[in-house]
Amino acid sequence: MPHDVAVSLLAGDRTMSVPDFLRDARESGYDGVEMWLVPQGGLTFDVTGDELAGYRRLATEYNLKIYSVSISPPGGCLTGTGESQEDFIRWAVRGMDIAAALGAGTVLHTTGGLQPGVFYEDGYLNGIANLRRLAPEAEKRGIQFALEFIWNGFLFSPIEMRNFLTAVNSPNIGFYFDPGNMAIFQKPEHWVRTLGHFIKHVHLKDWRGGPLNGTWTPLFQGEIDFSAVMAELHRAGYTGPLVSEVARSLAPWPETAQAMRRIAGL
Repeated sequence: MPHDVAVSLLAGDRTMSVPDFLRDARESGYDGVEMWLVPQGGLTFDVTGDELAGYRRLATEYNLKIYSVSISPPGGCLTGTGESQEDFIRWAVRGMDIAAALGAGTVLHTTGGLQPGVFYEDGYLNGIANLRRLAPEAEKRGIQFALEFIWNGFLFSPIEMRNFLTAVNSPNIGFYFDPGNMAIFQKPEHWVRTLGHFIKHVHLKDWRGGPLNGTWTPLFQGEIDFSAVMAELHRAGYTGPLVSEVARSLAPWPETAQAMRRIAGL
């Protein structure tokens, strides 16, 4: 079956209100949405239960599924210890509670960077220990906690990411695949084949150029081979949604939705 297509609030801006976001997503032709949880802005960590219930009802009225929530915490670090570690756990759990209240099955969290004084291998081991602490919290809430690779010099190859997640050893902790994030360095489809069943959710962005001269583009105007990406996602058994993170400044949301349906059919 074709994948549903959704849009992330990351493709808008953090000050956009949730009702406006849901209205625009519906009018642009998406099947669902990804919320963005931020310290200040549209959807914040101090959102109330009544507000969450209202957002969930509004999404239902618009015939939109809330698939996921992207977490941008005010503090804490995946690879930290002490206070940083406790902040990471606290904000991650709060994000999962909000996701569960919205009916979302997945949360996105970046790998983050290494704190000053934390050496790479220590950060690697800290991250495994912290995710092992988080795993039962995700399982209890029925949430898939998915790490996204970003340009921070940590977990910089698909094999390293796979070994990291294998060491965590939880069915509720996995990978959030975004081909645009590794296209600057590597072939995105290689990550799909290596990560396989660890892939919990998929962003879509496109990229053209190298590390020093590249740029984001509308879908199909960059250098990502989406046919190869989709072939590997099918091979891995991924059946979830495709979520746009293409900024409105690059392409109108309706045009991106149409391009995503082309990709979903590859």
